[in-house]
Amino acid sequence: MKAALHTLHGELPLPAFIPDATRAVVRSVDSTDLAEANVSGLMVNTFHLSSRPGVSAVGSIGGIHDFMGWHGPVAADSGGFQVFSLLSDNPALGSVTDRGLVYRRARGGEKETLTPEKCIERQFRLGADIMFCLDYCTHPDAPASIQSESVRLTVEWARRCKETFLRQVDQRGLSDHERPLLFAVVQGGNDRELRRVCADQLVEMGFDGYGYGGWPIDDDGGLVDGVGMVAELTPDEAPKHALGIGKPENVVRAAAMGYNTFDAVIPTRDARHKRLYVTCDDFASLTWKAEGFYANLYIEDARYARDRRPVEESCDCLCCRNYSRAYLRHLFDIRDALALRLATIHNLRFYTRLMSRLRQMLEEDQHGEVSGQ
Repeated sequence: MKAALHTLHGELPLPAFIPDATRAVVRSVDSTDLAEANVSGLMVNTFHLSSRPGVSAVGSIGGIHDFMGWHGPVAADSGGFQVFSLLSDNPALGSVTDRGLVYRRARGGEKETLTPEKCIERQFRLGADIMFCLDYCTHPDAPASIQSESVRLTVEWARRCKETFLRQVDQRGLSDHERPLLFAVVQGGNDRELRRVCADQLVEMGFDGYGYGGWPIDDDGGLVDGVGMVAELTPDEAPKHALGIGKPENVVRAAAMGYNTFDAVIPTRDARHKRLYVTCDDFASLTWKAEGFYANLYIEDARYARDRRPVEESCDCLCCRNYSRAYLRHLFDIRDALALRLATIHNLRFYTRLMSRLRQMLEEDQHGEVSGQ
């Protein structure tokens, strides 16, 4: 497993949690807050940015890094999952074709088509360091015919994405050290044979990394079988991205399977909903089984109104260094924006501390095998 991913905007230490800056912002915090929390990279969303402010607007300001004031690595989601979600909620808004994804953002809206070529071109205009191929996302419960069609189109679209990617690299005169990284996404639901077919064909094409494609969480909140399948079916040395896997215990379990980058809205969304993460013993009890190593602190509980302690004694974030639980609860109670900022900083620092501990655990495994699963 690689220790880090090299990008034009710095090294991304692995494993890494990449917070979602969906619309070019991690809600409630700025780039200096992110850097202080030791966040090493961000994930933006091509689908949303192509609508507002538009990729040309971002490009005219120097690209996503200058636009956000963030100069670390930036990954860009293809937007395929967002179209999948849109059509799942309202199938009348679009369809899946060989050419790409056809959709309207709202009933009566203008029809748009997201093709593999547009997907890559837009990510280049954004200036992303890590790009993702367009894929046909499905739900694990989708029928076999849909899963099979998903694999067929995902592989074909990946081929077209790579062709467009190589053409853009050539046109821009980028060397191997200057070019972005291109990840393909493996589909196939919970059908091992379909996952194998998809993975084999993508690996034969050759990509810088591979992502889990599909819905990763089962009804009980754990990981679906497909997550493990993708890890097994892609090369051990290839970086693996766990799209949408964000609960701390699921991050640890996916890391045990071989995944090394993660993105999700969970920590920032939970912060806004007054749910904070607290380690039980500064991660000392963390194992690959991922049991009992943290707790949720609900800051709105009345018992914290006079609590002088920080959210977590062992945390070194801006919130915990300077403010009490009582004060943070008060800020939420009066609906001051500072509450959202401090809570978000704390949750993000929890995740960067977790990643640091996972890196340490992997280093301690002398044979490069995850034990204690």
